[in-house]
Amino acid sequence: MKYLQPRRIYRSFGKKFFFETLIFSLFILFFYGPLMNTLMLAFAEQYQVPHVIPTKFGFQWWQYILSQDNLLQSIFSSFLIALFTTILSMIICLPAAYALARFEFKGKRFFLFSFLLSNAFPKIGLYTALGILFYKFQLMGTLAGVIIVHILNTMIFMIWIPSSSFQSIPIQQEEAARDMGAGPIRTFMQITMPAAVPGIAVSGMYTFLGSLEEAQGTLLVGFPEIKTMATSMYGIILDYPPMAGAVFSLLLVIPTLLLLWGCQKIFGKEIFSGGISM
Repeated sequence: MKYLQPRRIYRSFGKKFFFETLIFSLFILFFYGPLMNTLMLAFAEQYQVPHVIPTKFGFQWWQYILSQDNLLQSIFSSFLIALFTTILSMIICLPAAYALARFEFKGKRFFLFSFLLSNAFPKIGLYTALGILFYKFQLMGTLAGVIIVHILNTMIFMIWIPSSSFQSIPIQQEEAARDMGAGPIRTFMQITMPAAVPGIAVSGMYTFLGSLEEAQGTLLVGFPEIKTMATSMYGIILDYPPMAGAVFSLLLVIPTLLLLWGCQKIFGKEIFSGGISM
């Protein structure tokens, strides 16, 4: 046991290696610890607090969650809203992203920076202001109102990332297409858009996942008529055992893993390695 003394280990490995290993171990513990605990609880049938590992494993809580009609409806609503949010964001934001990438105007950098900065502050104030407008236009408790909130919440992904992708495309390619008689729309659809597809795919993935996890605005604008997975999570944490919450958490994580895997398979691992420029 004398070889396991901390002082002996510290002297054997050296100061630098010791602290690097310690920091890395703490990172693994705090990052993967909750994930492993969630995974363990999701397949636990019997679990008591003094025990670190559940006393019995099974699929009891999976069957329970998937048998609840209200929870299944929230899952369906979440994916439907996320799909509409992603499609509408592409229609609205991609032309704006292209304009920001190709045209110069006064205050462009300030606009981009302020747009990014606005997403760094708590959005409850924005949601409250939207709620006042939504009451006036009768959008409270409607699918349209919730989708508008989700688009505003994820708009930065669909503008910032594609704008960087458009900037990386040589403008000479577009000029050559126009010289050969192609119009602006045809040039954009056949030259610019295919070259920017990887960046658009990443922004679409972030938009879809951001819509899935959006809860504050959905609660304020859509509750109780519209419930999503994120808003239902509050009730599950309060009213159900932790195993049910773990199952629902995995149901939110699984689409993330599938989208990441799909993007890497289609576009390669380097799709996530590029930076974003202003």
